[in-house]
Amino acid sequence: MSVTPHTVSDVMTHAPVAVGSHASYRQAVELMAESKVSALPVLAGEGRVVGVVSEADLLPKEAFREGGPPPAAQLDEAFKAAAVLVEDLMSSPALTVHPDAPIAEAARIMARKHVKRLPVVNSEGMLEGVVSRGDLLKVFLRPDQDLLAEIRGEVLGPVSPPSELNASVENGVVTLRGHLADRSLVPVLARAARAVEGVVDVHMDLS
Repeated sequence: MSVTPHTVSDVMTHAPVAVGSHASYRQAVELMAESKVSALPVLAGEGRVVGVVSEADLLPKEAFREGGPPPAAQLDEAFKAAAVLVEDLMSSPALTVHPDAPIAEAARIMARKHVKRLPVVNSEGMLEGVVSRGDLLKVFLRPDQDLLAEIRGEVLGPVSPPSELNASVENGVVTLRGHLADRSLVPVLARAARAVEGVVDVHMDLS
């Protein structure tokens, strides 16, 4: 059983595909196609992440293939359309996350910044992996019995007396049942149960 909180290192891809900052436009396109990914960490030196190049960074070359000078609002895209090296195409600095960060932190960054994946870097900024939206959703594949064991041990265990409380889990949905003398603990238990990685929802049936 894995005990919460899970960290990014538990779900990330540990051997990510990356591209060098001096790689060409075509090399980036080929690497994305071969690896079936929509974005690549960009590395400089011995592996330090300096940016990310995505399909969105590469598409302006097609969008500006025809026509006259672009409007001022599109100058940045026009610059990317003229670029031939990754270092001139990439988005920099890169949004990154550390391997020991909680999964929830990576999810918040992705949601807030509208990105699909994050390079995972160590304290020196060196690439250690990549975590994607799909990776973060893996926690919801935890077996119900794993969730139940963690709920009983980490959520109900500290409550006294725990023998008057019980839990069940079905398809990731937790139901807490039993007698609880202190009603003020109801929202506390609900929050603790929802904090278990992989829990979809929590139902309370306490007297």
